[in-house]
Amino acid sequence: MMASGGKRRSRAAIIISAAVAVVVVVGGAAAAFVWFTRTPENTVPKAQSEAIEHPLTPAEQIVADANDPRACAVTFTGEGAPAEPMLQFQESLYQGLPIPQLDGRVFAGWYPSAADAGAFAVAARVNGADPVVCVDQQVELFAAWKTPEENAAEDVRVPILMYHQFTADPEGEKGWLRGNYAYIGDFDAQMNHIATTGFYLPTWDELSAFIDGRLSLPAKSVIITDDDADQTWFDLAVPVVDKYKVLSTSFMITAYRQDPAPSIYVQRRSHTHDMHQAGDNGKGRMVNWSADQIAADLTTSADILGVGQVVAYPYGHYNDTTKQGVAQAGYEMGRTIEPGYVKIGTDKLALPVVRIDYGMGLDALVSRIG
Repeated sequence: MMASGGKRRSRAAIIISAAVAVVVVVGGAAAAFVWFTRTPENTVPKAQSEAIEHPLTPAEQIVADANDPRACAVTFTGEGAPAEPMLQFQESLYQGLPIPQLDGRVFAGWYPSAADAGAFAVAARVNGADPVVCVDQQVELFAAWKTPEENAAEDVRVPILMYHQFTADPEGEKGWLRGNYAYIGDFDAQMNHIATTGFYLPTWDELSAFIDGRLSLPAKSVIITDDDADQTWFDLAVPVVDKYKVLSTSFMITAYRQDPAPSIYVQRRSHTHDMHQAGDNGKGRMVNWSADQIAADLTTSADILGVGQVVAYPYGHYNDTTKQGVAQAGYEMGRTIEPGYVKIGTDKLALPVVRIDYGMGLDALVSRIG
């Protein structure tokens, strides 16, 4: 009996042990199944997961932050180049490109390749007269430099062209303002010449740096301006500006007109807010008012235009008080009607011009600017 009972207990123990083994095996298999089917983020340690991610470059980051298909990250290469990229927008002109400084060097512009920068290729030089063009929302620009001696030896003279009104009549307009009206056919020929014969169109920032001797400009540089923002400027001249894609400046009297820029190639700048009138002595208000009054007027104009950089003096009238008021308002430059060319060291508050009057065709322009 004892032997028979012992066998039964042994068989029971074996059965129980087998059952436990099955449970352990099944449980282990279930655990293994759960482990193998866990998602990666649950199985990879957080620090390791973060290390696997690829962070955006600074250029990629500013494009991502902009969240705009037109956004373009501009990176700069070369001596003195900014380390950080700059956000620009395609379908617009470059805005505020940096003008770096190095002791004993003169900046000679931005170029789309190192070879262009080394050759100072004027046709390739990039500035605020050029539309932003990117590949995959990025573009790289290369810096070029010259010595102060090289820059001075080039003796560059920059003409600022001054237009007023325009006419479609080849015979011109009648009356005392006849000379102010440029024939639109002449204007078209002149802009075509500038656009197709290798002229460089500096921005006002560049002109200021050029005057300081900090920036080298090509020998064939020219600035195109119009005074008063007359309706004929909008109706006749702006289509020509657009046609040839030439950077120009419209000096606006903001008390009379505050039109938005009619083209990406037209910069709005101040012809004062309400000083294009005669003062007490018959001359312009800019030589009748106090520096504080002048500054207040120009501040109003800058607030409307969104920029207070350069002013065209009404009637060309200015004096030391005028200059004081202009500087007090935060403007850097003042444009006169005195004939001449801008050079290194020119008085920034007395910029000269090349005036274009009725009857001055292409030959007249070429004789003045090359």
